Amino acid sequence: DELTVERDGVDGSQITLYGEGWDFGEVADNARFTQAIQGQLDGTSIATFNDRLRDGARGGGPFDDDPRTDLGFASGGEDANDLDLVQIGLAGNLRDFELRSQESGVVVTGEEIDYNGSPAGYASHPDEVVNYVDAHDNETLFDILTFKLPMDMPMADRVRMNSLALSTTALSQSVSFWHAGSDLLRSKSLDRDSYDSGDWFNLLDWTMTDNGFGRGLPPEDKNGDKWDIMQPLLADPALKPGGQDIEQAHAMALDLLRLRHSTPLFRLGDPDLIREKLSFPVSGTELGGEQVIVMHIDDTVDEDVDDALEHVVVVFNASGEELAQQVPGLEGVELELSAIQAQGADEVVKGSSWDAASATANVPARTVAVFVAPQGDEVPEPSPTPTPSPTPTVSPSPSPEPTPTVKPTDRPRPGPPPTGN
Repeated sequence: DELTVERDGVDGSQITLYGEGWDFGEVADNARFTQAIQGQLDGTSIATFNDRLRDGARGGGPFDDDPRTDLGFASGGEDANDLDLVQIGLAGNLRDFELRSQESGVVVTGEEIDYNGSPAGYASHPDEVVNYVDAHDNETLFDILTFKLPMDMPMADRVRMNSLALSTTALSQSVSFWHAGSDLLRSKSLDRDSYDSGDWFNLLDWTMTDNGFGRGLPPEDKNGDKWDIMQPLLADPALKPGGQDIEQAHAMALDLLRLRHSTPLFRLGDPDLIREKLSFPVSGTELGGEQVIVMHIDDTVDEDVDDALEHVVVVFNASGEELAQQVPGLEGVELELSAIQAQGADEVVKGSSWDAASATANVPARTVAVFVAPQGDEVPEPSPTPTPSPTPTVSPSPSPEPTPTVKPTDRPRPGPPPTGN
């Protein structure tokens, strides 16, 4: 924080220090020294990757034998533990944040939510967490969704699921991290470790013409054991998005960034304010389900953070059906769809509505809708910077324990724009 633009060329207060933070290898469990790992960085403002939200949203783990089998919140799953992992991630992955668990139906803290035998919530401050759904290691978001979503799902719905997954980081209280090209449906042709795969598989096409899918079977060394699963997927032309699909995904992703920056309520930055203002009012109740998250940020509680808004209600509808979701405690509160979405790139989300008398949000399938209650008569403008399902039963099935991939930290360089190959 002592670095200044005038003296050092950078504003140190705006720099985020982060690392993977895995506990593994010969130094595991602090065998040789106290490690800079998840849960041991209290007060340092150094962040670690949050694999809890990653696995809750994607489903399973990065080293599953068959990536098609374990679905997550953003890939069509109905697992209560996965939903809890996403919820606590949205709340900054704080160890002492309290919510009613979808899995157990009782009020628990973040550290009491299970993640493969370890605490899910491990942070004391939201800046100790980097929320992500894909990164340099393992399959891209588009590729993991290709494995997990039904082969006959239309591309338009695949784009919606991509946006749904990205929203779990963009609308969270911690650092939001997107892998390069996540907004462009970037594919590495299902390669789970593209570090040595060259420019051919690491294509990043800024012209939004080619997302990189279907360029052949990825290198055998890290992928050969799954070639039989990959081959029919890579050969299916219906699974490769066109330019319009990529452009739509990009535009919807930009709307998510605009939403994040439209109000400081998505970036409270203080664990006390998160605990006081943020809640998940239907989680673990008869109104909830494994394919819906309702997040309420109440700016009428404690200090006034946003002088333009009193309430923000986000409904994440991961199901394939339109949802009529009652939100207890908001009867009589007038909410409206955020102007960013009402004037945005996604025509589907514009069909969302709010009934104040019954406190019910109507949200289309595979859609994230952000409703706001302006203070007084003031209606917030879009930021110039930077869419009734049955209640499923609770059937938890914890995800397998992920283990990190050890490799140099250099990133592969993306290839040049396509030349017609």
